[in-house]
Amino acid sequence: MPKVGTGEIILIIAVLVLFFGSRKLPELARSIGKSARELRKGLAGDDDDEDGDQEKDQDRSDDVD
Repeated sequence: MPKVGTGEIILIIAVLVLFFGSRKLPELARSIGKSARELRKGLAGDDDDEDGDQEKDQDRSDDVD
């Protein structure tokens, strides 16, 4: 993966400001942060659901006996 230095970061920020405008950047950053948070919650929720499914299956097998 290529290394990104200070100069490249400044160039990327400048292009973003020119493309989106200074008023839209905070809103854009917030929406990206919310999306990342929802993605992490969703991925963590999938792990929890798998554990819950196993417990439900075990409970069902206990009820059959």
